[in-house]
Amino acid sequence: MIVTEILGNVHDGGASAAYEGHHRERVVLPSADLARRILRVRSDHGTELGIRLPAGAPDLRDGDILAAQPPEGDSRGNVIVVSVEATDVLVIAPRTIGEALFAAHSLGNRHLQAQFFDATSEYGAEVMVCQYDHTVQDFLDRHGIPFSREERVMAVPFRHAEHTH
Repeated sequence: MIVTEILGNVHDGGASAAYEGHHRERVVLPSADLARRILRVRSDHGTELGIRLPAGAPDLRDGDILAAQPPEGDSRGNVIVVSVEATDVLVIAPRTIGEALFAAHSLGNRHLQAQFFDATSEYGAEVMVCQYDHTVQDFLDRHGIPFSREERVMAVPFRHAEHTH
C-alpha cells in the first residue's frame, strides 16, 4: 500500500470520532523521520506501507492516520496511525531574560536545533528544548542554567535552519 496523503489525526476531535472503535495499528517512527517525504515502514501488526507525500505536504505528526479500512460485517474497521518515539532532550528553563539570551546565543553559535515553548505548553514554563548532547549539558552545568534531561515525544521534528556565513 502506498500512502500519498494523511487522512487526519487521532488527536483532533473530528478524526478521532470518525475512527472511534476501529482497531489501531501503529507505525513507530523516530522524530527525525517526521520530516521525510518518502519512507518504507512496517506497522506493529506487520503491515508494510510506502509513504510518498507530495512536496509541500506538512511534516508527519504523532497520531497521523496513514490508512483506514471501513468495518465489514461484524468486524471493526482498521486504522494505521503514526506513533513517534520519545527523543532524549534537554529542557532548558532560564530564570531571567538575560540568562535566556545568553543560552540561546551561545547554543545558536553551535547551530543547535532547538524548539521554544511558552508557559501554556505541556512544559508549563517558557523553555527551550534541544536534543541531548553531552557538550550542551556541560555548558549548562558550567553556567548554572537550569535544565532537565527528559524523554519526550516531540510533535515537530528537529531540523537545521538554512543559513550562510
